Amino acid sequence: MARKSKYATELNKTEAKKKVKWQAALYVRISREDGDKEESDSISNQRTLLRDYISCESDIDIYGIYIDDGWSGTNFDRPDFLRMMEDIKSRSVNCVVVKDLSRFGRNYIEVGNYIEKVFPFMDVRFISINDTLDSFKNPQSMNNLIVPFKNIINDEYCRDISNKVRSSLDLKRKQGKFIGSFATFGYLKDPDDRNKLIVDEYASAIVRDIFSWFIEGMGCITIAKRLNDQGVLNSTAYKQSLGFNYRHPTGEKNDKLWCSSSVRRILINRMYIGTLVQGKNKVKSYKVQVSVQQPEDKWIEIENSHEAIIDRETFDKVQNLLKRDTRTPPKKKHVYLFAGFLRCADCRKAMNRKLISQPYGEYHYYVCSTFKKMSKEICSKHTIRSDRLEEAVFTTIRQHINFAVSIDEVIVEINERGKAKTDSRRLAKALSEKEAEKRKLENMKLALYPDWKNGDISKEEYQSLKEQFDTQLLYIEETIKNINREIGEYEKGVDNNNAFIANFSKYTGIEKLTREMLIELVEYIYVHEGGGITIQFKFSDEFEQAVEFMENNKEMTESA
Repeated sequence: MARKSKYATELNKTEAKKKVKWQAALYVRISREDGDKEESDSISNQRTLLRDYISCESDIDIYGIYIDDGWSGTNFDRPDFLRMMEDIKSRSVNCVVVKDLSRFGRNYIEVGNYIEKVFPFMDVRFISINDTLDSFKNPQSMNNLIVPFKNIINDEYCRDISNKVRSSLDLKRKQGKFIGSFATFGYLKDPDDRNKLIVDEYASAIVRDIFSWFIEGMGCITIAKRLNDQGVLNSTAYKQSLGFNYRHPTGEKNDKLWCSSSVRRILINRMYIGTLVQGKNKVKSYKVQVSVQQPEDKWIEIENSHEAIIDRETFDKVQNLLKRDTRTPPKKKHVYLFAGFLRCADCRKAMNRKLISQPYGEYHYYVCSTFKKMSKEICSKHTIRSDRLEEAVFTTIRQHINFAVSIDEVIVEINERGKAKTDSRRLAKALSEKEAEKRKLENMKLALYPDWKNGDISKEEYQSLKEQFDTQLLYIEETIKNINREIGEYEKGVDNNNAFIANFSKYTGIEKLTREMLIELVEYIYVHEGGGITIQFKFSDEFEQAVEFMENNKEMTESA
């Protein structure tokens, strides 16, 4: 016996016996993927088709038109669909009319649930015009095998489109094309190429200020307060002021104010050094529209894809500082001079700054945080006065600066005196001698074969002498290669491209220790028990090279 339709048992049982005036919801949907590829899929044409159909049905009145423009059919969390369902629940609507099943939805499980369970249970008539489905006039049509098959095809279409879109976007990311809806703060989309970023002069100036203030010693909270005091719009409000329909994903309220987290996001964003970073988040699937954060090794990064706002050296300084404990003290706008740089020489923990009040005045000192906060048994005080620490550090740095300057002077002296040219001529003479020696050995090697054939030497003597000549020739060829390399170096003069020299000598004549100087030159300062210090400088390898150079040029060093 044939299976009876749910609609036949639920709808016809109650409605078929009497004339019903149906209150219809005309539901219209189009997604971004559908676009307006075909005229029949446009919102206006769907609406016209539905109106024309209802005009021929005397028992159906239009209660309302429900339009979800730009909403995917893979889920049913759509504004007007939910509004329609509320009207169905309130019994204002008892009929739903759509152009076809794909306009109703593209998730075959959810679509099947609505047309097979939800609508029959709520006595709702369902009409799909192009699919010739009508649960009231032809209940058997709802049980046709073609209905779930069409739903599966619609679902598969959506999955296929999703995969193609993902592949296309990944390809654009790898090609260094920007695919975001909105440019990163500090940039604008190029009007001639929407996949390219150009610098926004106004916003980029704010970004530069943020990096500069942070290096000067301001914390993220202080920077945010300063921007707010100056009336600078935060990134969300600024984009909206340009007419963009931008909403920040983490908050509905936009008070136009900066916060410390926004400042920090700017400070760690590699976009500002010209590196295009994309693919940080990924939607779980075409059905589950939830964005999840991707691990950093899956991000797609393309260097030098657009103009940098911040140079790499400045960016690296900031990243180094962000790893340190550099909290701004209460009622202060800047961090202390040594914040983030001091460590106990024994336990390697940070040093705490304390204030001592004496009858003759006040002074600050530093003490090991382990001793102060955790246990006096684990580590000792390692205390040192702030003013004495500053003096000792400045003296040591100034000695390194003087050393760097003296090396630079020696290099200039060497190049100006012509020592390089003299050594180059000496090496040229040595090269000539080695080349003559090589030709002599080659001739002697060539003479061995005739001597062997003529019987002047035995086969064993021939092989032994040939091996000796080959060994000597290899040695001479290596020597010639080294001499040629040295000649090339001397002809272009002594190179002073040394990071130690460049970074220390720029502070020649400095009269006061600054935080910028510490950031540039110092890694950590270790405080020993008794007040001694050890400074771990940056560019240590380059410093060793400089010392070696001075050792090799003692005569020039003394005369300079």
